[in-house]
Amino acid sequence: MAARNVNAAEFTSTIEKNDIVIADFWADWCAPCRQFGPIFEDVSEQHPDISFIKIDTQAERGLSAEANIVSIPTLMIFREQVMVFSQPGAVSADILNNLITAVRSIDMADIHRKLSKEKAADVTEAEI
Repeated sequence: MAARNVNAAEFTSTIEKNDIVIADFWADWCAPCRQFGPIFEDVSEQHPDISFIKIDTQAERGLSAEANIVSIPTLMIFREQVMVFSQPGAVSADILNNLITAVRSIDMADIHRKLSKEKAADVTEAEI
């Protein structure tokens, strides 16, 4: 599936409805963003089971601020609604494909257990 542009409202629902989401925060004035765009698009065509989305930081300033975007392009990867990777800077197709392989191999049951324990600890601390 080709990469698609999303707005703030679509961003959350896309993450909620898809197992793996790869997000590219970019702007049209950004030279590294323009160089990374075709790589992102090509890799998206190779992985039709993954949702590849693009967020225009100029048009979606609120979402960009909420996501703490300070440098573009920034690549974020979500799996089962958990952000498992975030890094500013363009990457090569090989690196992006390696990231996808790594994300597919994550033991998400273990991640969800750890997050549940952290959340329970936060609740306990708040009660004290």
